[in-house]
Amino acid sequence: MSVRVLLVDDQALIRAGFRMILEAEEDIEVVGECANGVQAIDSVKRLVPHVVLMDIRMPEMDGIEATRRIVELGADSEDPARVLMLTTFELDEYVYDALRAGASGFLLKDVPADQLVAGIRLIASGEALLAPSVTRRLISEFSRVAPADREPEGAIEELTPRELEVLKLIARGLSNAEIAEELIVSGTTVKTHVARILLKLGLRDRVQVVVKAYETGLVTPGRGPAAK
Repeated sequence: MSVRVLLVDDQALIRAGFRMILEAEEDIEVVGECANGVQAIDSVKRLVPHVVLMDIRMPEMDGIEATRRIVELGADSEDPARVLMLTTFELDEYVYDALRAGASGFLLKDVPADQLVAGIRLIASGEALLAPSVTRRLISEFSRVAPADREPEGAIEELTPRELEVLKLIARGLSNAEIAEELIVSGTTVKTHVARILLKLGLRDRVQVVVKAYETGLVTPGRGPAAK
């Protein structure tokens, strides 16, 4: 089955460029284009895409508010549209807000074509994606954009010591393969731990895990995981 993609960007040339790249792939279908968030919400309802490639800065309604509403639309769906945000800068000032709104990943607009295609497939499969450069910058500057008051840890206390360890490594930006190497376990074991973490914390994907880890103070910007 083809991955249905909706392109959302106020610049027609950028949409055309993405369409050209994606339509060259046999397993990806571009089902529509939008120039702002209002159009995006309507198109998600009509076209039922698997992935929404979303710009942040747009007229009428920006990508953050559009993402929030699209995520709400899919709250009760078994196969909701997932949003992959695109940004011009490695750390757009709205990255944190976009992650809180429910974006499943971030890529830079100048990402190579093969990485864009791979990112869309990854998001469509239910995974989450943060470009390494975005993750590093997000982690190092999180304290500047995160709320001053931390949320209570709550369900984090239900995690086992190993799950807590995996959560901290996710928050540092490590992939499943890197976590497996760090802990000297199999990739399957890491996937199991990640799945249990998501279930226990009521989170959708690893992007939300990163946000949760910093919001609770479990991981501290610039100093790595907080002491427990």
